[in-house]
Amino acid sequence: MKLAVSTGLAAAALCGAASAKDLECDVNSDYDLSLTSKSVILTRPAEKTGTPRAIVMRDGRMFVDDAWVKLTPEDSKRIAEYEKTVRAAMPLAQQIGRDAADIAFTALGEVAAGLSAHPDTTQAHLDKARKELDARLAHAITPNRFSGNDLGKGIAHAISEVLPVVIGDIVGGAVSAAFSGDTARLERMNNLDKEIERRVQPRADQLEVRAESLCRQMESLDTLDNGLVYRLPDGRRLDLIDATVRPRQITTR
Repeated sequence: MKLAVSTGLAAAALCGAASAKDLECDVNSDYDLSLTSKSVILTRPAEKTGTPRAIVMRDGRMFVDDAWVKLTPEDSKRIAEYEKTVRAAMPLAQQIGRDAADIAFTALGEVAAGLSAHPDTTQAHLDKARKELDARLAHAITPNRFSGNDLGKGIAHAISEVLPVVIGDIVGGAVSAAFSGDTARLERMNNLDKEIERRVQPRADQLEVRAESLCRQMESLDTLDNGLVYRLPDGRRLDLIDATVRPRQITTR
């Protein structure tokens, strides 16, 4: 069904902000990240249990919860490289989040313009949702801060707010077109997916390139923390991030 395809495309663009074209990238971390001019700071959100609660990296040194810890020369190099990689990744993550939002709302705008019974009203809802998402993105992802928790909540909120309105209005417009014999609107419905693809595909291709680069940087961070000789006082290794990057599985029917 055209409605399902078109609205699904928009939702997928917004939810799959870090999805690369040929890769599947699964990244998990118990920490939020922030930067200062001197330090990389990882803090465990209040809703997450476990320790350490806070880690500071500075010029190859590392502070864990309440003290600077002793590192081997090799670990110091790993921590310094970790800092460098994080600082390179932050602007990229920020751009990906904003690009994904742009693509999603462009697609939803095309859907609203092509199928909505009340396009102006629907577009007003989209504009409001976009402003709210931009505000949440500005808090979740900045050049100096990344919160996956805040990012996820922001995207979920945007989708839950806008999709019911858009879908409801589109269904009304589709039913009205069918009963009234509005052939022009029905034709737009038939061509809508192609029009959305035409408008968003070039930007989606650029987003995929950035996403692949970010995936590889996350993989590098995982490799660095996996390589640390340092162990926590209870003998556990320091697990800051888990990143699995693998070729995307293409299924055929």
